[in-house]
Amino acid sequence: MTPDTSISAQDLERSKDSFFSERADIVAKNAVTSQGIRSAARVPEAVAKNSLDFDIDLTQGERTDQMHSGRCWMFASLNTMRYRSIKKFNLKTFELSQAYPLFWDKLEKSNWFLENIIDTVKEPLNGRLVSYLLTDPIGDGGQWDMFKALVKKYGVVPKEAMPETACSKNTRELDMYLTRYLRGTAKQLRDAAEQGKSADDLRAQKKAMLEDVYHILVTCLGEPPASFEVRLHDKDDKLVLSGTFTPQEFFDKAVGMNLDDYISLISAPTKDKPFMHTYTVSRLGNVVEAGGVKYLNLEAEELKRVAIAQLKDNLPVWFGSDVMQSYLTTDGIMDTAAVDVDSLFGFPVETCLDKAARLDYGESLMTHAMVIEGVRFDSDGQPTLWKIENSWGKDHGRNGFDTLTNPWFDEYVYQVVIDKKYLTEEERHIFETEKPTVLQPWDPMGSLALSD
Repeated sequence: MTPDTSISAQDLERSKDSFFSERADIVAKNAVTSQGIRSAARVPEAVAKNSLDFDIDLTQGERTDQMHSGRCWMFASLNTMRYRSIKKFNLKTFELSQAYPLFWDKLEKSNWFLENIIDTVKEPLNGRLVSYLLTDPIGDGGQWDMFKALVKKYGVVPKEAMPETACSKNTRELDMYLTRYLRGTAKQLRDAAEQGKSADDLRAQKKAMLEDVYHILVTCLGEPPASFEVRLHDKDDKLVLSGTFTPQEFFDKAVGMNLDDYISLISAPTKDKPFMHTYTVSRLGNVVEAGGVKYLNLEAEELKRVAIAQLKDNLPVWFGSDVMQSYLTTDGIMDTAAVDVDSLFGFPVETCLDKAARLDYGESLMTHAMVIEGVRFDSDGQPTLWKIENSWGKDHGRNGFDTLTNPWFDEYVYQVVIDKKYLTEEERHIFETEKPTVLQPWDPMGSLALSD
C-alpha cells in the first residue's frame, strides 16, 4: 500500500475547523496579523519587572553603536576595556576605535583563510570541509580569544586616532568584495597545487595575495596609525594623559589589562560536551601564531557565580548569547516570561526543545556579544535580573541598556569571559592542564558573535 504522504483536502478541512472553532485562535489571528507575533505575545506584567534597578550597578561612558556591522564582539571587548580607562583617569566618557581592530581582523582572517586553503588543497572542493571554509572566510563575527589575539599583537587606539568610515559603519560591501577576492585566491592556490607547486610555493603566492588584501583594507578603512598623539581630560577638565604612543603602549598605559588572565567559559549541556572539560574548535581563529580558541564548559550556575564575583570587583563581564530569543527589542528586555508565544499559538513552540536539543538541532547558538554591568538579587541573595550594555546606540532599549532575566540566562547565555582567578581550584586546574577536545568547525560552539 502506498503511504499517505500528501496533504489531502480532508486534512486541510480538519485543520480549518480546528482553528476557527476556537475563540482564542481567532483573537490571536487578529492580533498577530495587525501587530506581529512578539508584540501580540508581549506580557506587560513580566515587562514591568524589568526595571533598571540593581544591587550591583557599574557606570559606563556614553553608549556605543556598531551600526550596520557584525562587530558586536569587538564593541563588547572594547567596552570592557574602556571601562578601565574611564575609571583610571576619572573620565566622563571615552571610546576606543572599533575600526582599528576591524582592519587587523580582516587582514589576519584573510591569512588564516589562505593557510586553511593551502592545508586542504588535497581535500575535495565539494566536500564539507572546503565548502565550509569558502562559505564566510572573513565575516565580521568573532570570539573573545580572537580579539585578545588582535590586541596582544596590535594594541588599541582612541577612536579619534582611527575613526569610523563608510565601510566600517556598514561592512556589507567590504565583506562582499573581499570575500569574492579571497575565493578567487583560493582557486588560484588549489590550481597551483594541482600543477605540482609545493607548500612553500603556495605560501610565496599567498604573500602577494595578502598585499592585495592590505590594499583593499586601506582603501576602505584607512591606514592604521603606527603612533598617535593623545590628550585626555578628566571630568574636571584636567589633563590626565598626554603624549605620543604606539597602539601597544597605549593599551598598556590606558587599559592596563593582563589579557592572558581572561578566559572563555561556555555552558553547553549537550551529550558530546561533558561539563568540567575543555574544548576548542577546529580551524576557528584569526591570528595564526596565536592559535585558536579554548573554552571550559561549566553549568550555567557557575557562569553566573563567576560573573557576579567579577562584578563585585567593579569589573564588567563580556558575554555571548542567542540574543533574538524571547527578546523584546523595543523594550530592551530578554525575558522568557515576557514573550508568551506558546499561549499565543496554543501549543509548545518556544518550549518544544530544551537548551541541549536547541543546540543539537540547529535552533540556537551564540549570535551576539554584549557586556554585563549589573545584577539584582532576591532576598536569598540569588540573581534575578542582569543589567546589559548593548552596542546598538543610545536610542536602543533604555538609553542603550537591556535587561536579562535569570531564566533567560539559563536558556540562552552560552559564554562569559572572566578572570581565571574566580574559578575554583579544580576548574582552573582543568583549564590550564587538560588537552582540549577538538570540535568540528561547524559545531554550534564555533559560532561567531556578529548581530548588528
